[in-house]
Amino acid sequence: MKKTIKEILLYGGATFLFLAVVLAFHIYYYYRPAPDASTRVMARIDIKQQINQDEANKIKSWMFHQKGIDHVLVNPQTSIVIFTFYPVKTTGDQVVKSFKSNFNLKAERFIPSDAQLKSGCPMASSSFAYKVYKLVAKII
Repeated sequence: MKKTIKEILLYGGATFLFLAVVLAFHIYYYYRPAPDASTRVMARIDIKQQINQDEANKIKSWMFHQKGIDHVLVNPQTSIVIFTFYPVKTTGDQVVKSFKSNFNLKAERFIPSDAQLKSGCPMASSSFAYKVYKLVAKII
């Protein structure tokens, strides 16, 4: 009788553990970002020197001619370039590298810190599915 109870508990625990692992992988796979042809990403280039309106217009024109760039905004007052692109066609790092080689400007891609990312959309960080995803991502 004790042996049967031990076997039931052992097999039940092993089954529960197996199903928990399968569920964790399923959640991780389902929520991981997978860009497709319609996915657009926004990026920012900080120019570390002042630019004038003529330079801003040249930058904007050049950016629109790059592969995968969808939209461009250049602010000469703040020396910031904001652009959206299709990640299946290019990457933000490729665009910035090409930008630096084509313009004689001190520039770098702006990457937000973890604190800045957390202060972004309050809905995403408070959703139950997002919390489960982050837990599973930490474990895996």
